[in-house]
Amino acid sequence: MTLQGHSWRASLGIGLLFLVATLSCGAGLAATYYFFVRTTTGQFIDESALVEAVQIHGRAGRAATEFLDWLPTISLVIAVVIVLFVTLVRRRWAAAGIAVAACVGANLATQVLKNWIPDRPFRGITTLELNSLPSGHTTLAASAAAAVFLVVSPRWRPLAGFLGGSFAVAAGVSTLINQWHRPADVVAAYLVVGAFVLPAGWLILLLGKTWNTWCGYGGHWASSRVWVGLPMLGGLIATGIAVVSLVIIAPGSGRESTISYFWAGVSLIVVTGYLATVTGTLLFSLAAGRRRPAPPPN
Repeated sequence: MTLQGHSWRASLGIGLLFLVATLSCGAGLAATYYFFVRTTTGQFIDESALVEAVQIHGRAGRAATEFLDWLPTISLVIAVVIVLFVTLVRRRWAAAGIAVAACVGANLATQVLKNWIPDRPFRGITTLELNSLPSGHTTLAASAAAAVFLVVSPRWRPLAGFLGGSFAVAAGVSTLINQWHRPADVVAAYLVVGAFVLPAGWLILLLGKTWNTWCGYGGHWASSRVWVGLPMLGGLIATGIAVVSLVIIAPGSGRESTISYFWAGVSLIVVTGYLATVTGTLLFSLAAGRRRPAPPPN
C-alpha cells in the first residue's frame, strides 16, 4: 500500500521515518529511565527540580492543583467531543478506532511501567524510592490531544498539534509545580505516547488515503506555518532559560541553587513537549497527500 500522492519509494521512505521516530521514542524512554533513575547525577537533577518547586508553590501551586484536579475530565471531554464529532460528520470510523486504541494503549503502558519498573536505587540522594515514572496525568493529557490530532484532516493538524502540545506541556509543568512528579516522569510520559501514536498515525494514513490530503502550509488558516513556528520558538526560549539557569550555578560560580534546577526542569518539559509537537506535525504533514487548491470563482 502507498500513500495518496506519493510513489511507492516515497511511501517507503516516509514509513521508515515513522519507524525511526517510533524506535527513537523507545530509546529515549530507556535513556530517560537510566539517567534520571539509575544514576546519581540524574537523580540529583531530577530531585532538585522537584524540591525547588516548593519555592513558587503559592498562587501558582493552587492554580496547578485546580488544573490537575480537572485534567482527567478536561482531557476526556475534549477527546470524546472532537473525536465523536469528526467520526460522525466525516465518517472516519477506522481512524477513530485506531486513535482511541492508541490512547488507551499509551495509558495502560504507563500504568504497567509505573508498577513494573524497579523502584529507585539508593544513590546517596534523599528521595522517595517509589517509582513515579512515567506521569499518568501527563500521559492522559498528551494521549487525548494526540487522539484529536490523528482524526482531524491534515489542514487542521498544525493547529491541533500546537494546541494539543501546549495542553500537554501545561499538564506536565503543573505536575512539577504541584510536586506530583519529577521532570523525567513527564518526559517519559511524552515518549510513551509517541511510541503508540506514531505507528497508529501511520496506519491511519494508509487506511484513510482519500481524506489525508491537503494543499500544503498556508492553504487554510489552521495550516499556517505559524502553528509550527510558535512551538519552535517556545522550545528555543526554554532552551535559553535552561542554559542560563545551569550556568548560574555552574561549578566554580560560588552560587548554590535555590530555583535554578526547577527552571531547568520546566525547560526540559517544555523543550521535550514542543519538540514532539513540531516533529509530529512535520512528519504527518510530509506524509499527507497533496491536492491542488480549488480555482477562484470567475
